[in-house]
Amino acid sequence: MHGNERTCEARYEALESDRLTFLDRARRCSELTIPTLVPPQAHSKSTIYYTPWQGIGARGVNNLASKLLLSLLPPNSPFFRLVVDDFTRDELTGQPGSKAIVDEGLSKIERAVQTEIEGSGLRSPVFLALKHLIVAGNVLLYLPKEGIRIWRLDNYVVKRDVLGNVLDVIAKDEVSPYSLSKTELELLDESTADENENEELERTVKVYTRWYRCDDDNERVHWKMYQEIKGQIVPGSEGRFPIDKPPFMALRWNAVDGEDYGRSYVEEYLGDLISLEGLSKSIVEASAVAAKVVYLLNPNGLTRLKDVTQAESGDVILGKADDLSSVKSDKQADMRIAYEAAKTISERLAMAFLMNSAVQRQAERVTAEEIRFMSAELEQILGGVYSVLSQEFQLPLVNRLMDRMTRAKRLPALPKGVVKPAIVTGL
Repeated sequence: MHGNERTCEARYEALESDRLTFLDRARRCSELTIPTLVPPQAHSKSTIYYTPWQGIGARGVNNLASKLLLSLLPPNSPFFRLVVDDFTRDELTGQPGSKAIVDEGLSKIERAVQTEIEGSGLRSPVFLALKHLIVAGNVLLYLPKEGIRIWRLDNYVVKRDVLGNVLDVIAKDEVSPYSLSKTELELLDESTADENENEELERTVKVYTRWYRCDDDNERVHWKMYQEIKGQIVPGSEGRFPIDKPPFMALRWNAVDGEDYGRSYVEEYLGDLISLEGLSKSIVEASAVAAKVVYLLNPNGLTRLKDVTQAESGDVILGKADDLSSVKSDKQADMRIAYEAAKTISERLAMAFLMNSAVQRQAERVTAEEIRFMSAELEQILGGVYSVLSQEFQLPLVNRLMDRMTRAKRLPALPKGVVKPAIVTGL
């Protein structure tokens, strides 16, 4: 076990207690916005999710996530530049034509990485990851050799140092034995065949994936990873990565000193969402009562009940108008107060989720000036979160994609320490 005395499962359970408070809060935020993002405990395929009485939470999350996606991964334009260090630039300036050749080569690499982003379908999972960040405050991304993988908060644990740097991450998957390879099935020490085929199809196996910091004999820090099934390492799952190019990203929305997990954006407005939920429920129920039509008939009057109930539209019956009256709720004033309160809260939430913004016009092509304007607005409204995402998401994403493409011989190897990516979108 790489010199470790505990299995991944034991480590996962030991770190799980620190996550419970954040997970409970995330479930409450998800319940009032998009309930399926962070499912309730012990959920299954037959779980009936809570249906909110208001939809502004879901609309706000989708709206804010789409604006962030457009700023972080703008279409048809690179969000980063490859820059050369000052000493190398000075050397190239003194050689005629060298600087232009280098700039052209770096531009080709930038376009190749942008093409990789466009062609690999990263935007859809990144959009989902941004919604998890807004609602739950945490999400884990993994970029293997191809594609991208997401784990929500209830499926992974993380340990950080006092500066917030990740030390250890363990992700958990529950998969069917039929989806495992022959080598992985051998670790189960049991046959997948069973007398009851239905029970076998419902059975799942826990697969743990771990990334952790490690020092080698030369005291160089790097990342190691491996997968584990029933306390045994899966053959061929081990890997090693440079410390600045990890294959995973444990993202947080708001980092709090001394905490391993982040706080979400929805949590900051949870009071307004709870209030709006209660008011919306009361208004809908009161409206249903007010919409109910019930008539009162004077038992001592001349009008007969049978004539009233059986009469068609336009019929003439014998009776007096005073014998028939309708039931009124007489709660219009109270409902008006609830409606005004709900409207005020809705306006506050719309501003918080940038739903009243007219910066981004509805069109197929959005200009670079609009992107910069919207990014500046995101920075002002979200209190620096966009700057954090540019350094904790965009920069690691570029480093990982370039490393992945270099290993696949689709990019040339760049001199270490000479060329580095710089985020240029937004601010």
